[in-house]
Amino acid sequence: MVANLEVGSIVEGKVTGVKAFGAFVALDENTQGLVHISEVAHGFVKDINEVLSVGDEVKVKVLSIDENTKKISLSIRATQPAPERPEKKERPARPARPQGARKQEKQNTTQGFNTLEDKLKDWLKQSNEIQADLNKRSKR
Repeated sequence: MVANLEVGSIVEGKVTGVKAFGAFVALDENTQGLVHISEVAHGFVKDINEVLSVGDEVKVKVLSIDENTKKISLSIRATQPAPERPEKKERPARPARPQGARKQEKQNTTQGFNTLEDKLKDWLKQSNEIQADLNKRSKR
């Protein structure tokens, strides 16, 4: 029957085997193809056994035929209408940032990557300034 099959044709078959990666479907007594798990349904299929069982009659679309190996790729999903997607909700507009915040962002990006050593120097400088300020207050 491989000679009679064409890519894109829709045929009926019977599930002859179910594996974790997909299901084998007999198209006639001599021809069998594989429906990969990603081609079983429009949604995500975690466990193919929840969707298909041996003996199920299914309608499949021929995706590809490898003439050398005689392997036939099938799809159940391609024979079913795609479910409607819910409309996307529009996101609310972001509040405008103050001008100073944008200027500060630009300064941060032009500074580049600060090394830990540079940060440590800054922290020591700040600490010394705070300590000096505390010393002045305690002398008053």
